[in-house]
Amino acid sequence: MFLEQGIKPQNKFWLYLIGSVLIIIASFIGQIPFSAAILYSSFVNKKAFPTDNEGAMSIFDPNLTLFLVMISFAFAFAGIYFVVKYLHNQTLLSVTTSRKKVDWNRVVFSFVLWAVFSALSFFALYMKSPENFVWNFKLVPFLILIVVGTIFIPIQTSTEEYVFRGYLMQGFANLAHNKWFPLLMTSLIFGSMHFFNPEVAKMGYVIMIYYIGTGLFLGIITLMDEGMELALGFHAANNLVGALLVTSDWSVFQTYSIFKDMSEPSAGYDVILPIFVVYPILLFIFAKRYKWSNWKEKLTGKISILESSN
Repeated sequence: MFLEQGIKPQNKFWLYLIGSVLIIIASFIGQIPFSAAILYSSFVNKKAFPTDNEGAMSIFDPNLTLFLVMISFAFAFAGIYFVVKYLHNQTLLSVTTSRKKVDWNRVVFSFVLWAVFSALSFFALYMKSPENFVWNFKLVPFLILIVVGTIFIPIQTSTEEYVFRGYLMQGFANLAHNKWFPLLMTSLIFGSMHFFNPEVAKMGYVIMIYYIGTGLFLGIITLMDEGMELALGFHAANNLVGALLVTSDWSVFQTYSIFKDMSEPSAGYDVILPIFVVYPILLFIFAKRYKWSNWKEKLTGKISILESSN
């Protein structure tokens, strides 16, 4: 069982606190190249060092910015591997899935399902309000974006999944010895990590419903499927397709995407629809395909320390 794989007598919750700090430190180390590049650019061009995220993100070419920012996630992932192996004496597989090996068919199915849905949803929105979008396509920069995005965005999304749906979910299971508490806490923390995104400032705090709800959805499919494969595929598709299809001046990343959204952002049905309509439909599809059952026990049941330590 997925959560039970991390519950061992020696896996005290305070170890997860130490591990989280080490992962954060690794991420900070990974931010040094970006900070050094900004410092060098400021020195050469005799400009003040940017004091906010918006200023830092606008200094370099978008593809270079994307690459430099994503380096921190590669370092964070290395930190996860180190912490899991040497602090908790576990394998990376044990925080990935309860299966004997990673089921890549699950990853691909989830990725393709959400990529197709995201693309169709965008084009439906485009057909409804074409005046809100402008053609942003430039062949060479877009091809570079495909290469950089295809390599590094899955690293970014996988790092987040390993932190929240893998490492921290097992950590909170060690603390609470049940399944609902890890599900709730990781969803809340995942959502709160997006609090300082520029989308929140533009759309208001109601957008946090989407972020927390997405974390809850990813946690549910992880617990029901006894592994992170579906969450890994979904998250990678969500960020990669978004980066390739449409960008805006108020999003976290500005990319050489095909379209640029020129509309004034607002939180409406696009916040409510995924949480209360789209995600339940996806849960239904996954449940039918992978024959999920015993929902109450898998999402809220207690964890026996005796059984899990055998």
